[in-house]
Amino acid sequence: MRRLAAVLGLLALAGCAGRSSDAPSVETGTIVGEMGDPRNRARVHTDLAAAYYERGSMAIALEELRVATASDANYAPAHSMLGLVYMELKENQLAEQSFERALRLSPNDPDINHNFGWFMCNTNREKESVKFFVQAIRNPLYATPWRSYSAAGVCSLKGGNLKDAEEFFQRALKMEPDDGPSLIKLGEIRYKQNQIEEARRLVTRYNKLITPSAESLWLALRIERRSGERVAEQAYANQLRRRFPTSAEYRSLQRGQYD
Repeated sequence: MRRLAAVLGLLALAGCAGRSSDAPSVETGTIVGEMGDPRNRARVHTDLAAAYYERGSMAIALEELRVATASDANYAPAHSMLGLVYMELKENQLAEQSFERALRLSPNDPDINHNFGWFMCNTNREKESVKFFVQAIRNPLYATPWRSYSAAGVCSLKGGNLKDAEEFFQRALKMEPDDGPSLIKLGEIRYKQNQIEEARRLVTRYNKLITPSAESLWLALRIERRSGERVAEQAYANQLRRRFPTSAEYRSLQRGQYD
């Protein structure tokens, strides 16, 4: 999920929304009969790399990106994509170098700023990450600004900044009412604030839009428990046990640790 969210912008450029029968079937960085100028070749191979990345094929994605950067060393999305691949491979130094080069080439690109922000958030620099999400949002041509608001909320929450996290999630949902991460995270905040009806509304919407997760079932269970709705609480407990028997949430349920 996180990998797909990070690469959405690049996949949109590629004209694909995820894994499908149209995903590339080549296993090398060479396209037979490939034509066009260096920038176009770089774009094509970066798009292929994005599709392989989403499928989890990191070695092939790296090969495509080597071809992309050899074709045009100044094509910023290729370096950003390299950053994502290296991040997935836990090569954090190489990831940071790739993102920094991408930003030098295209400092206002919203997808690059978003991706670098996500990298920083995942390397324990949550406060620093937010400025890159904000930079992405400031670009008037950014097609999915709620994605960066939501990510800024997640990273603010991770960094202990509840006030800013709450505001970021609210802004994301104002722009995109069906944004899953914002629904579940704001629902958790509302639960902790004892705003039970609002917390229920948010997690119920999440569970209707998206296949329920261990996190969302656990939140829904605790909401119903606090409300005294024992039948609903038991229904969520049964779902959690059936779907996610090895999850941390189910272990908490077994221990009776609800908060």
